[in-house]
Amino acid sequence: MPASVPPPAAIHAGPREILGLAVPAFLALVAEPLFLMVDAAVVGRLGVVPLAGLGAASSVLLTAAGIFVFLAYGTTSVVARQYGAGSRRGALELGVGGVWLAGGLGVLAGLAVGVGARPLAEGFSSSPAALDQAVTYLRLSAIGLPAMLLVLAATGILRGLQDTRTPLVVATAGFGANAVLSVVLVLGLDLGIAGAAWGTVIAQWGMALALLVVVLRGGRAVGASLRPHVGRVVGAALDGLPLLVRTLALRAVILLTVAAAASFGDVPLASYQVTTTIWSLLVFALDALAIAGQALTGAQLGSGDAKGARAATTLMVRWGVWGGVALGAVVLALHRVLPALFTDDPAVRSAIAAGLVVVALGQPLAGYVFVIDGVLIGAGDGRWLAWSMTLVLVAYLPVVLLARAVGGDHGPEAAVVTLWVAFTVFMAVRGLFMAWRIRGDAWAVTGAQRSSRA
Repeated sequence: MPASVPPPAAIHAGPREILGLAVPAFLALVAEPLFLMVDAAVVGRLGVVPLAGLGAASSVLLTAAGIFVFLAYGTTSVVARQYGAGSRRGALELGVGGVWLAGGLGVLAGLAVGVGARPLAEGFSSSPAALDQAVTYLRLSAIGLPAMLLVLAATGILRGLQDTRTPLVVATAGFGANAVLSVVLVLGLDLGIAGAAWGTVIAQWGMALALLVVVLRGGRAVGASLRPHVGRVVGAALDGLPLLVRTLALRAVILLTVAAAASFGDVPLASYQVTTTIWSLLVFALDALAIAGQALTGAQLGSGDAKGARAATTLMVRWGVWGGVALGAVVLALHRVLPALFTDDPAVRSAIAAGLVVVALGQPLAGYVFVIDGVLIGAGDGRWLAWSMTLVLVAYLPVVLLARAVGGDHGPEAAVVTLWVAFTVFMAVRGLFMAWRIRGDAWAVTGAQRSSRA
């Protein structure tokens, strides 16, 4: 990381700057769902029941980590504003406050998931056998939850400093280690689903330690205080609270859909797990532009350039939609090939293929939504994101209930397709909210700290 920051006037967000952040972010973000894809591919060789158990456990773990995603997003926003205003020391001190918060929350979350593994997994398991598999995976994976949250906070700091290359290097190393460990522990040592969990935990802690070393060295280089400071830790919590509400609403949508899949039986749940894993890979690919939007929007607004932030948003939205078109075309072309990577079961393969058709068609909409979401997060527009996502959740409730009522009447394929159609409706409603907000100027508040100017 460079030791100096450019003056506010040097903060640009043209195609080169966007790609310079988005391409490494894309490669790093793709590594995250690949953790689950490797586990799904390896565990899928053990049978439908272990794969269904992994689906239930993954839903719990993604929720436990996902609700704290503000540790990355909120940290990126506040760090980027300080960076844009010319204060690298202030950026790092605020960011380190988020790291201390992440450590404390990670320990609490790990304890909660480890102790409550069985009741947490019951809502997403389709059979007693699948539940046992999910509990085994959850109890071991809970050890890695503190590391997951520390990775989020440290990554947010580096993104705010316009550095997406370091997280890429660390994520690549972590994915490689996880892949090797999963194969060795699950298939080589015959540890079953427990081996997949241990492989992921070891890789997660290695990533966390590597990122923390980079952040701490950067802080010491500019004389930033790295000790826990009550005010900064509390400030990080308060700044992240609206994003926490936004994320809880989003996770509620996802969990409602998974619960509906679980009500249809093992085959639909296992099939939906695989399609969700592939969708997650696509999400993170498109979310690379959203990451660039967070970092550049925060820096530009911190330097007082609202006009530049809006121009960059227009360009990134265009790229996001066309990126969604391209990804959707690839998935559509491979929708009958990809299922074979995860399972040998004919019924599961067929249901996965049917669901992937809907996933592919929804990608242009996803590209639009994710980019604007990233821009608004970078702008620190958390309060609007919180209440708007809550309203979208309320609107989704009758949709998912209808899908649950009619989706299981015509076999696994129809069940998975119905669930993805319902989720696409959710994305469309969310997109309408985003389009309305971005057309106005209320989100584009300038200054080193949004709270003092709003």
